[in-house]
Amino acid sequence: MKLEQSTPDVNWQRAFTFTIYGTSVLVASYFQLYFSHLGFSSSQVGYLYAVGPFISIFSNMFWSMASDRYRTTKKMMLLLFAGQLGMGLLLSATSSFYAVFALITVFYFFYYPVFPLSDTMSIQTAQRHGKNFIVIRVFGSIGYAFFALSIGYVLGNVGISRTLLLAIIIAGACLLLATRLRDGVKTNGQKMEWRGLWNVLRQKEVLWFFAGVFCLALPYRMNEAFLTLTLKSMGASEGLIGWSLLAAALSEIPVFFLLSRFGERFKELPLLALAALMFALRFFLMSIADHPGTVIAVQTLHSVTFGIYYVTAVRYITRIIPDEFRATGLALFTIVWSSAAGLVSGTFGGVLYEQTGRTTFYFIAAGLALVACAGFLARHLLGNTKVPGVSMDSRKM
Repeated sequence: MKLEQSTPDVNWQRAFTFTIYGTSVLVASYFQLYFSHLGFSSSQVGYLYAVGPFISIFSNMFWSMASDRYRTTKKMMLLLFAGQLGMGLLLSATSSFYAVFALITVFYFFYYPVFPLSDTMSIQTAQRHGKNFIVIRVFGSIGYAFFALSIGYVLGNVGISRTLLLAIIIAGACLLLATRLRDGVKTNGQKMEWRGLWNVLRQKEVLWFFAGVFCLALPYRMNEAFLTLTLKSMGASEGLIGWSLLAAALSEIPVFFLLSRFGERFKELPLLALAALMFALRFFLMSIADHPGTVIAVQTLHSVTFGIYYVTAVRYITRIIPDEFRATGLALFTIVWSSAAGLVSGTFGGVLYEQTGRTTFYFIAAGLALVACAGFLARHLLGNTKVPGVSMDSRKM
């Protein structure tokens, strides 16, 4: 699939999508090392990880509903990155656990809503120019790969204590890029109504989907929260940790393109079941890995796990949730995938990892992925995926 010549607002959206994943690399993989550097225990690191998903349950809904209600995403983005910048400056000046806990809570209020809102803008921009959503979203994967490797080497040279300085620099760059974005235009022109949203969300197919997503998100977030600590316990350097993140990010790119071209030939629920099954294999292999090189090899399974899962899940959401609820629907997806699951995995995952060890930790993760696989497959075999009262036109990404 070729990345054809595009208009300026498409290219600015690509550049923005590329850059926001620099902060994602830091938050998902290096904040934990930074907190350990400050002298916090594994349980304390787990609590700091969990508070973000907890506060994001409210922040995602607040910012995304405001975006749908006031029909602007760009202004929300500007406020979010201004908030990240301010909290980053304050965090860099403290090392007390309770002060860090309070400040990181506010930081996460501004951090988590960026991603569903960015996906909303990417989908709308792609639709406006007759493109596939993936030709924009893939720049997030490229950005994640770039920052995963470069941040690892930078912090390996300047020290993990500079983590927040990098976060401040990246947030500032995102703020500047956000000024160049263009608000999307709703394809059907309908204004969001709360009653209509509730009618969509209470449908059986929607509830079943979110239940499956939550069950799969638990092991995914467990792995995300403690992958870097696992590698550190095996003696890996910051640079090698960067290579493990790079392997995962690069592996998903060809899968994104393949699914953008051929994915419509396959039904969503079987694809989601396949992704969950491959997640189970990935976490089982992590449970028996005993060398950083083995972990990097296992990370390439990100291609057939998250790569298949993410594209298929977004495609499914755009089909079953009407356009006027787009930002809110993606926010709910993010809440289930990141917030609720991150809260549980961060709170109990840290204790589980500390008390039972890496092998049992990942073995339990594999079991949860198998449960999600069974749920998606059962929904496919036992019922249709048509949501009553929801038109299926204009659902292409």
